[in-house]
Amino acid sequence: MEKVKPLRADGRRNRERLVAAAMELVARDGAQVSLEEIARKAGVGSATLHRHFPSRQALLEVVFRDGVAQLCARAAAQPGVEPAAELAAWLEEVTVYTATHRGLAAALMAGPEGLSAEDICCTDMLLDVLRVLVARAAAAGAIHSGVATEDLMVLANSIAIANEDDPLTARRVLRLALTGIRP
Repeated sequence: MEKVKPLRADGRRNRERLVAAAMELVARDGAQVSLEEIARKAGVGSATLHRHFPSRQALLEVVFRDGVAQLCARAAAQPGVEPAAELAAWLEEVTVYTATHRGLAAALMAGPEGLSAEDICCTDMLLDVLRVLVARAAAAGAIHSGVATEDLMVLANSIAIANEDDPLTARRVLRLALTGIRP
């Protein structure tokens, strides 16, 4: 594995300004906000933005990472006593979160391609947690044996995309869809 060279102080400041600008503009305009506008708001050139973030996906991963990490921590804290309920509740939480964070669901659907090893990938974090929840529910016989973790992630993200900025509808549609995975 290639070792990541630490950033100089000015590089670290530029990266922090880029992330802060991206967080503000993505919250305002969604994940399709212009990368040029992000660079301008951060007070750097587009070449600097691309040195730190080789793709829009890489930048979005960083913008959304903290919230996704919190979702994953809550799932990891589940006791595993009621696997089907815990799986459904967590998928609902992810769906509502992604429906209210414009562009996150589409970014997660794009996958981790092109990300550097230094970036923690939101998609991988979510899938790792979801695999545990699905395995518990399957072992308890609470879901069909053929339910694939990746399919549930696609389902949750598709519902979030279809209901962006409408978390109540996203929650209702996900609950309806999850009735189909139960035996």
